[in-house]
Amino acid sequence: MAKTTIIYLFLPLFFFFFFFSLTVAAANTAYPTIPGTEPTNGCIPPVERRPIRREVHGNGRIYDVTHRITNSMPTYVDHVDGVGEFLRLTESIKNGSLSNLSELRFSVHTGTHIDAPGHVFDHYYDAGFDVDAVDLEVLNGPGLLVDVPRDKNISAEVLKSLNIAKGVRRVLFRTLNTDRRLMYKTEFDTSYVGFTEDGARWLVENTEIKLVGTDYLPIAAFDDVLKGHYALLESTVSQTFLTH
Repeated sequence: MAKTTIIYLFLPLFFFFFFFSLTVAAANTAYPTIPGTEPTNGCIPPVERRPIRREVHGNGRIYDVTHRITNSMPTYVDHVDGVGEFLRLTESIKNGSLSNLSELRFSVHTGTHIDAPGHVFDHYYDAGFDVDAVDLEVLNGPGLLVDVPRDKNISAEVLKSLNIAKGVRRVLFRTLNTDRRLMYKTEFDTSYVGFTEDGARWLVENTEIKLVGTDYLPIAAFDDVLKGHYALLESTVSQTFLTH
């Protein structure tokens, strides 16, 4: 039987506002503040205290499973150089502005994200089925972490073998992608593990799962990438899913 773990998931739609990680090279970089830099206005002295970046909250009751966005994070297929510079400081107190103001620019298909039905179906896109239509109760609550056999995609056969209990609504699938640390490699890797078309259809037709998570950018295997998405999102009331 596959290894399973119960966790409580907190998956904010706008997670990327909270988890930035950049290499700081100069005073005009947007985040974080350069340690030891003196304020120009003289109002606030330098402090030793630094913010704590937490992934576990409530003594292990809540896990934030979103990836920290970095310049070198991979993007889907087209870019070998990763996300690139996505955050810049347009106004700076150090340069005489009254406040620090940043500008954020990158694809919504970056890092940990949610695919809405409108992502692959144009009629749903036109009707407004975007992430704003996702039920937030689906994104937050107890979840099951399942280890997938490391030599396989997530097929119908694999899902049957995992023996996921009836009534489970949120599942994160941990695969060989995690062992290979693919989310930490800049160039997109088409050999990643994901759902096959028959696996996606089996999950929709035979489980009560409403939130599906995997550990790489697309949820479906590269050879089945559109068919897997179609199977999961063809009914707006069947599944919502994220990729991790």
